[in-house]
Amino acid sequence: MAIVIHGIEDLKSKVGKHLGWSDYHQVTQDQIDAFAEATGDHQWIHVNPEMAKAGPFGTTIAHGYLTLSLVPTLMAQVMTMEGVQMGVNYGANRVRFPAPVPSGARVRLGASIAAVEEIAGGVQNLVDVTIEVEGAPKPSLVAQLVFRYYL
Repeated sequence: MAIVIHGIEDLKSKVGKHLGWSDYHQVTQDQIDAFAEATGDHQWIHVNPEMAKAGPFGTTIAHGYLTLSLVPTLMAQVMTMEGVQMGVNYGANRVRFPAPVPSGARVRLGASIAAVEEIAGGVQNLVDVTIEVEGAPKPSLVAQLVFRYYL
């Protein structure tokens, strides 16, 4: 269940705290194929299960950017923000993909508030996120995302 953050002062009180984990989401080959169609990235490691069997991971893997694109859905399961007029995704300070997401794997997202900084009309929120594959020793995504909330 998502933590509901009630306004800027409540958000500031969460700096340095882990907010929790999303539910697991299964990444299917159909989802990988749809992402390949949407982006034009049809590399065999993503879309050719037969070739991928002989590849370094023994199966197809999700695109790194597909993993990143799961952040909004999974993040909504971790936190929601109330008491602001508008929130926008402002970008990322860093994104890394340390380990693959095999087709059929289940992933979840964890988030921590790294910083809240004043900006004109609101605040900028830095959120450290991790996406991990169930049972894997290393995360599949680590990133610091930037959100802006306006009053």
